[in-house]
Amino acid sequence: MQVYTKQVVDFVEEHRTACTIVLVSGVGLFALRRWMGGGVCRSKALLDGKTVLITGANTGIGKETAVDLARRGAKVILACRDMGRASKAAEEIKKRSGNDKVIVRRLDLASLKSVRALAKEIQETEDRLDILINNAGIMMCPKWETEDGFEMQFGVNHLGHFLLTNLLLDLLKKSTPSRVVNVSSLAHETGKIHFDDINMDKNYNPHTSYLQSKLANVLFNRELAARLKGTGVTTCALHPGVIRTELGRHFFSQLWKRILFLPFTFFIKTPWEGAQTTIYCAVEGSLKDSSGLYYSDCAPKLAAPQGRDDAVARRLWDLSASMVGLD
Repeated sequence: MQVYTKQVVDFVEEHRTACTIVLVSGVGLFALRRWMGGGVCRSKALLDGKTVLITGANTGIGKETAVDLARRGAKVILACRDMGRASKAAEEIKKRSGNDKVIVRRLDLASLKSVRALAKEIQETEDRLDILINNAGIMMCPKWETEDGFEMQFGVNHLGHFLLTNLLLDLLKKSTPSRVVNVSSLAHETGKIHFDDINMDKNYNPHTSYLQSKLANVLFNRELAARLKGTGVTTCALHPGVIRTELGRHFFSQLWKRILFLPFTFFIKTPWEGAQTTIYCAVEGSLKDSSGLYYSDCAPKLAAPQGRDDAVARRLWDLSASMVGLD
């Protein structure tokens, strides 16, 4: 052992500069990775007796959010399209959280019929709804249409959640103080609502469509807050970060993109890290009197100018209500 130690010491002495560079680089990379991980929700709030509904909670940040809120004692409803995967996720969440109050309900956000059916089921079976987390989404898919003929990304990311939230408002108001949490993205900063071609039939671009849908989340959150003022129901929108989840499956469908992006995966958030701002918005006590704001890394952040345009938010609301048949 002494011989081995001496060899190591001799090696370091002979290559002092190189070893110093390696050490400093390693510490620097570790520090950078931790910084890239973002903020962490420090709230110790408990949710005993509370009910939470999370869309798309069978994987990624939705599942990590479900685990955390279940650990806090909440009854957690996983609203998912694939019931097989959702049931498997529910069992994992129960084991990790130690909470058996985790149930599965079917929701296909690409179908207004499915959205209405879930809302009716929740209204009939649940006495309260304290937190609604609009988490599910799709990113940069081909030019697909929802069951009702809407462009898929706008239909799933915005219209489905728009209708679901509105249909559950009475239950949310009954359960005040309650919250609506809308998972958006930093992508909204370069987004635009294409009112003249909302389904992008004239010139479809997966990236442009995604930006539109994420901006729609922020604008919906703003107008929803204005309409709910004084009701005891508060809302927020958030950017979870760039995360290693299934959301990017369409963007990374080509092998060359996966290979090119591989060196950068070290710096991307894990699902647990990505869920922290969602959890923060759902449970942080200091937010009880705040509504309509936008958050990133467990802290308020100013949304892009187009996400703070009240006239556009109202116009989008009216258009969305007309598209989904909401009175």
